[in-house]
Amino acid sequence: MNYAQIRKYDIANGPGIRSSIFVTGCKNNCPGCFNKEYQDFDFGNKWTEKETREIIEYLKDPEIEGLTLLGGEPMEHPVELREILLQIKKEVQKNIWVYSGFTYEIILKDENKFNLLKECDFLVDGLFNENLKDLKLRFRGSSNQRIIDIKKSLKENKVVLWDQTVKNNFH
Repeated sequence: MNYAQIRKYDIANGPGIRSSIFVTGCKNNCPGCFNKEYQDFDFGNKWTEKETREIIEYLKDPEIEGLTLLGGEPMEHPVELREILLQIKKEVQKNIWVYSGFTYEIILKDENKFNLLKECDFLVDGLFNENLKDLKLRFRGSSNQRIIDIKKSLKENKVVLWDQTVKNNFH
C-alpha cells in the first residue's frame, strides 16, 4: 500500500485536531476530485512499520482527538489498513474516521471492507458529486455524502447518522 501524505495536525477531516493518513489508489475517478494525483496506486511512498510508529506517536499527543483515513480510497486497501489500525489500537484509543466513495451498504457486503469498517468509528460515505458540491457542509464535499456513526449503525442494524450536537460522542 502506498500513501501520499501523513498529517500530524489536520482540522479539516473530522472534528477536533486529528492526524490523517492519505492513502493512494482509487478507481472512482470522480469529476472534480480534489486529490486527483492520489488516484494513482503507484503514487507516493510505500507504507512501512516506520509510518505506523509515527502515527502512533502522533496519536499519543493529548491534543490529537483522533485519526482520519482518506485518500485516494481507503477501502481499496482494507486488509493493510485494518492491520495498521489493530497495531495502533494496541497502544492508543482514539476515534477513527474513514472516508470512502463506497456507500455503507456496499461496504457491508464485502468481508475485507467490512472488517476495516468495524475498526473505525465514523464513515463519510459516497462518491463526491460535483453537482451536489456544498462548501458549507462539515467534513464532506457534496450533499449526497453521509457521516455515519458506525458503532451505532451496526448495533441498531440501520444507518445512524453522526449527531453533531453531542460533544465527544465517540466510542
